[in-house]
Amino acid sequence: MADMIEPIRYTEDRLVMIDQTQLPETVAWLQLETVEEVWHAIREMRVRGAPAIAMVAAYGYAMAARSAQAKTPMELQARLATVKTYLESARPTAVNLFWAMERMAAVTLSLCDEAQKLAHADERQMVKWVVAGLFDEARAIQAEDETSCRAIGENLLTLMHDGMGVLTHCNTGTLATSKYGTALAGMYLAHERGWHIAVFADETRPVLQGARLTAWELQQAGIDVTLICDNMAATVMAQGKVQAVMVGADRIAANGDTANKIGTHGLAVLANHFGIPFYVAAPLSTFDLATPNGAAIVIEERDEREITEPFGKRIAPAEIQVYNPAFDVTPHELISAIVTERGVLPRPDLAVMSAFTGRWSS
Repeated sequence: MADMIEPIRYTEDRLVMIDQTQLPETVAWLQLETVEEVWHAIREMRVRGAPAIAMVAAYGYAMAARSAQAKTPMELQARLATVKTYLESARPTAVNLFWAMERMAAVTLSLCDEAQKLAHADERQMVKWVVAGLFDEARAIQAEDETSCRAIGENLLTLMHDGMGVLTHCNTGTLATSKYGTALAGMYLAHERGWHIAVFADETRPVLQGARLTAWELQQAGIDVTLICDNMAATVMAQGKVQAVMVGADRIAANGDTANKIGTHGLAVLANHFGIPFYVAAPLSTFDLATPNGAAIVIEERDEREITEPFGKRIAPAEIQVYNPAFDVTPHELISAIVTERGVLPRPDLAVMSAFTGRWSS
C-alpha cells in the first residue's frame, strides 16, 4: 500500500494543508498563518470534511490566541469568544466545527483559571502559557481523530468481507480527516489486510468531491476504485455490483436522522429498494443530541455558480433560478447502522441512540 498522505499538519508557526479545490490536477499546499485565512479556507471548501474542518478550526483558534497580543488571561478569553463565533460562521451544517470550538473555549476557560495560580508569573507569561496549552489541545484533537478513524475502520470491517463491492458518496477519506477517514477507513484497512474491495465512487455533484478527491486518494493508495456519475448508482445496484453503501455524516440528530452531502438521501432510498445495507460512518463528535431530528438541522445553501458555472465554465442559461443545498437529511429508518469509534448502532432510532449515547457519556 502506498504511503498515506498527510493532508493537514501544523509546523512551526503556520498550518500547512492540501488545497482540495486544486485536486486532482495539482497537489497544492496552503500555508495559513491567520484566523482569517483559516476562515476562508473552510468557507471556500479548500478544506472540507467534518473532522478536518474541526481540526483546522481548532488550529485557527490557537493561532488567533497567539496573535491576539492580549496582556492578561481575561483579555485573551474575551477576544477568543469573538474568534469562536467568527469561525463557527464559516459553515453552518457540520457539527464537528461547533464541537471543536466549544472544546477550545472550555479549555481556554480552564487554562485561564489555572494560569492565575502560576507562582512568580506575570500576566504576560500567563497568556503565553495559555496559548501554548491551546496549541496542545488542537494537536490533541488531531491525534484523537486519527485514533477515532482507525477504530471506525475496524468496526466497519465487521460489516465487510473480501471481494465485496462498496458504493460511496462525496469524500470521507484521509483528505476529510487526519488519517484513514470515516466511511473510507474500512476500505483502507481492508486493503492493508490484503482484501479486494471494489469501490464505486459517486462523482458527487455539483463540486465533484467524489471524482476529484475520493477517486484520487483511493487511486493513490492502490485501491480498486471505479468512478461513476451520481445518476448511475441505481444501475450498479441493480447489476449486483455493490453489496453495501457506506457514507459519512456532517451531523447526526438525536433520533438518528443524518445530514450528509447532497445526494445521500437518494442513495439511501435506492439501497432500501434494492435490499442493500446503507451504513453511515462518523465519529461521536458528529452526534448532535441537542438537535431532535433531521428537520431541525440547518442546511447550508451555497453559491449558485457551483451549478451554473462549475470550475469557471458556464453550462446553464444566464439568470436561471438555482437551488443549491449543500446537504440533505437521510431519515433514520433508511439507515442500516451508524458506525462509530465506540461501536455499531444497528437500525438507529431515538431509543437506540439514547441507550448508546448514555453508555459513552456516562
